[in-house]
Amino acid sequence: MFYLGQKAAQAIDVDLMSKYGYSIDQLMELAGLSVAESIAAEYQAGRVLLCIGPGNNGGDGLVAARHLVQYGFHASLFYPVQPSKDLYKALLRQCEAFKIPLVQDLKTSIDSSDLIVDALFGFSFKGSPRAPFDKVIETLRNTNKPIASVDIPSGWDVETGDPQSAGFCPDMLVSLTAPKQCASGFKGRFHYLGGRFVPPEMASTLGIPEYPGTSNCIRLA
Repeated sequence: MFYLGQKAAQAIDVDLMSKYGYSIDQLMELAGLSVAESIAAEYQAGRVLLCIGPGNNGGDGLVAARHLVQYGFHASLFYPVQPSKDLYKALLRQCEAFKIPLVQDLKTSIDSSDLIVDALFGFSFKGSPRAPFDKVIETLRNTNKPIASVDIPSGWDVETGDPQSAGFCPDMLVSLTAPKQCASGFKGRFHYLGGRFVPPEMASTLGIPEYPGTSNCIRLA
């Protein structure tokens, strides 16, 4: 199985939406579903706090929150920068319809949660996190609660990982479509692959393993 750099990951997303005709909301729904399935496979249904970023990674988190509630989890959202795009606004309305609350106090919410989902930044992120997300990552770095990261642990470089120890090491990593290069340095307990939408031709090229049965995720390690 190949580990993708940033440019390769971006090119695959372009192919999925142009060559293969997927829409961004389709991909986001399937990705978020696979994140929720991965979490439900390893953690008991309890209180889960999802930290939501401003881009597609955050959108995956919003979808995952809705599915986690349907799996019996008690979900809440920490969403420090409210969305401006219609897609994210719609996903937030869906969460509201499922009675998923928005919380304001991150530290208190972490303390009262059993699991944290890091859906802040994905593979397109570059540079150092800016406010308010720098403080969010710092808070996550200092918690002893288990963290499940969506595709990329926030604060990590998509290719080199976390060489400066600027981020944190999550308990779970759910790689989407295919693992990114930084995943080779992941030392947590659970590494899953999610996003059962890759066409056979692309899956063969990327060396993606066959998903079991009707599952939308597969455990890699």
